[in-house]
Amino acid sequence: MTVRGLARADPDRPVRHPTLLFAYAIVFAISIGVAHAQPPPTIGQQGDLRGAVGMTLYTYAPDGTSGTSHCTGPCATVWPPYLAAAGAKANGSFGLVTRPDHTLQWSYDGRPLYRYAADTAPGMTKGDGVNGVWHVARDGH
Repeated sequence: MTVRGLARADPDRPVRHPTLLFAYAIVFAISIGVAHAQPPPTIGQQGDLRGAVGMTLYTYAPDGTSGTSHCTGPCATVWPPYLAAAGAKANGSFGLVTRPDHTLQWSYDGRPLYRYAADTAPGMTKGDGVNGVWHVARDGH
């Protein structure tokens, strides 16, 4: 069997492409964050906001403090919104915004909160500074 013109040494062994495995990991991470409503965020020891199981939360500069999420469609695939349960209640600086699809999303001081699909472990901050518009959500910011 030939794959892109290269003969395979062992045709019975499945092809494993690092890019494909990474894509599966992202889909899995997204399914955890998007498919289920999450508990209210918490404030970490360094003042950063954390979601369920200690995952870092982010803000998107174009959202500002308007209480409106501008990250939808493909954006929300890479940056899953940090969703709230239907009966969730705002508490102090932690509020709720209604997304265009009518789901509830946690916010902090009016800024919608998101996860980053490439953060695969608690405390990771790979999304900080991406495209100059994604930032770790912090207490007081």
